[in-house]
Amino acid sequence: MSWAGFKKSVNRAGTTLLQKTGQIERTVDREFEDEEAKYRVYEKECQALQKDSKAYWDAMRAMTSAQTRIAETLETFYTAADRSSEGAMAGHAYKRSVDDLDTSFTRELDGPYRTTILEPLGKMCAYFPIVNEHISKRNKKMLDYDSTRSKLRKLIDKPSEDPTKLPRAQQEHDESKELFDLLNEQLISELPQLLDLRVPYFDPSFEAMIRMQAKFAEEGYEKLSGVQRYFADNVRDDYAAGQLDAQVEGVLQEMRELSICGGN
Repeated sequence: MSWAGFKKSVNRAGTTLLQKTGQIERTVDREFEDEEAKYRVYEKECQALQKDSKAYWDAMRAMTSAQTRIAETLETFYTAADRSSEGAMAGHAYKRSVDDLDTSFTRELDGPYRTTILEPLGKMCAYFPIVNEHISKRNKKMLDYDSTRSKLRKLIDKPSEDPTKLPRAQQEHDESKELFDLLNEQLISELPQLLDLRVPYFDPSFEAMIRMQAKFAEEGYEKLSGVQRYFADNVRDDYAAGQLDAQVEGVLQEMRELSICGGN
């Protein structure tokens, strides 16, 4: 930081302190404050959306990977018992189906999701530091304006013996006010425009997400439906009637009767 920049920072810090103690009046612009509040909500929601969208996709990848490992284990269980049984064929068919799903996910959905959802979110969030820099600059110019306004009022209320002080203070006041008004009006005008653009900007990403979720669900249903033919038609009805629970409990009881599982 240059010496001039350092002096400005010190002067602004002093102005802020004097404002807190009520010795210097602070400029209040309700219109800007309202627009900034809306922008802050938008900024927060976009950053949360970016984080959640990445977490969602990471979870999808983790789910397909876990599903593949489950299929590998189930296939091992069933084929180890009897390779020619319906259970073994079902285990093999399930393994093949989830492998296809995992491959399809990586090949057909991973790239498009990044391109149509994650990247647009990242680009939008990249604008926030730039906008925040303009807001910060506006706030600094406001402090400069408040400071020069206070000095000018003091000289008007209590004129100095030096006749050059008042015109110099008036010039400093006018220049600082002009800079502040320029930045303030720009932000009041452009912050609402930025927010208004959010819907047309995110429309394609929203549509892409719905389409990809639907595609993944449809492919999952299609591939896993083929595994159902290895099970008896009454399995679903038995499950709804609670009969499968009774079957599981019966097997558990047989396990309990084994010496290694707690039998006498």
